[in-house]
Amino acid sequence: MGKRAVIIGAGPGGLTAARELHQLGVPSTLLEKESQVGGLAKTVRREGYHFDLGGHRFFTKVKLIERIWHETLGDALLTRPRLSRIFYNKHFFHYPLRPADALRKLGIWEAGQCMTSFAAAKVFPQRREEDLESWLINRFGERLYRTFFKTYTEKVWGIPCDQISADWAGQRIKGLDMITLLRNALGLTGKGGGPKTLIDQFLYPRFGPGMLWERMTEQLEAAGSEVKLEHPVEAIRWQRGGVTSVVAGGKTYAGTHFLSTMPVKELIEALDPAPPAEVREAARFFSYRDFLTVGLVLDGRDFFPDNWIYIHEPEVKVGRIQNFGNWSADMVGRRNVTCLGMEYFCFEGDGLWSMPDADLVNFAKQELEKIGLGRADKVIKGWAIRVPKAYPVYDGQYQEGLRRVRAFLEQVPNLQLLGRNGMHRYNNMDHSMLTGILAARNILGSRYDLWKVNADAEYLEEGADISAEELHGLEQTQPLVPGRVSTAPARLGA
Repeated sequence: MGKRAVIIGAGPGGLTAARELHQLGVPSTLLEKESQVGGLAKTVRREGYHFDLGGHRFFTKVKLIERIWHETLGDALLTRPRLSRIFYNKHFFHYPLRPADALRKLGIWEAGQCMTSFAAAKVFPQRREEDLESWLINRFGERLYRTFFKTYTEKVWGIPCDQISADWAGQRIKGLDMITLLRNALGLTGKGGGPKTLIDQFLYPRFGPGMLWERMTEQLEAAGSEVKLEHPVEAIRWQRGGVTSVVAGGKTYAGTHFLSTMPVKELIEALDPAPPAEVREAARFFSYRDFLTVGLVLDGRDFFPDNWIYIHEPEVKVGRIQNFGNWSADMVGRRNVTCLGMEYFCFEGDGLWSMPDADLVNFAKQELEKIGLGRADKVIKGWAIRVPKAYPVYDGQYQEGLRRVRAFLEQVPNLQLLGRNGMHRYNNMDHSMLTGILAARNILGSRYDLWKVNADAEYLEEGADISAEELHGLEQTQPLVPGRVSTAPARLGA
């Protein structure tokens, strides 16, 4: 057909696009700057131990995506039970909160304070719910808000709760308040049931999410597709009418169609010649929340039964702890040891990010002991793993940035953006995969608007193997990013 695709990024979106293109008969070349495929969903290995960067549950409402998982992994795709709880003041609390459980573990005095605070919020609610803090206080009281919501939210996003829009809370914590929790605990939820905030089980590869992308890469290469590792993009050559080639790893790759999953900011900076001034200026409108994991191997087993736990202790910086053996025993691979992932949310270049690896490992060991979940002298090994640009941030500027970028893309119709960082959209893995599939089909003449995936199912073609109902379900399972109360331009971490 004379078509050839060049795909930037071998993460979920890029690899799925290459897979779809192969099935459609279009050759492709994948350019990946790292030495390993998988992007943000890769599995890192250290001395036989496997680390999942963030914990990737395989759960989707789109049957096509689930079919790809099964076709690629076969019986290596496990069904796993989910258990995740809140850890606060040396106690585990059910998530979502169960009022009786929470009040009992808080103790008589603190429970009384919480109930008094809740009653006060009901009698004297804050009239203006413009921010997350007032929204939560009105539903749980100030005491429970400060115990179970404030610390963790601010650890993750680096934004004070009184600066996060209440609109985010209304979507992110749908139908959740103290009265609803009490009714749910008493079995008085009616036909509709309680808030659907959790699933009881999920799919997971034996050796972590990276196993899926490595298998997919092997299948693509066996079929003749090219996957070039350690090929960072140096330039994207374009002219009015389209991109002509990509320079990566010192070589030039020409094609008829181009797909990009690289961060929008980096994409703009790589364009050659430089785009118009207003597009160049848009590069500074995109901000990111970064992430690092300190993997610790401890002598002994059964530290806690959860897949992961949320750390609400305000005196430590760790936000979440993964217990990889409870995701899959093969992640650990050895008996009588436990492999934990101490997760920290930060900004690239800040104090945590810049700390030497050995100091980070020691810091994580001390925090684990401080909260009482393990002894520092039980740690056998440890590694620090940094993940830049893990979470696209929705601040006061990003929408204007996307508007300018989308206007520019009209001049280069053979360039499509997809995936989490490619579209500056905080999404789940299934959404990135779906944008990859639809982008591939666009090369063959379909006219899917990737920016409307989730938001509008009406554009689906007749006879498509993705239903409107599935897209609606996809929308309901995607995570949301908090926005600031003020719409005035502001950069996080400034």
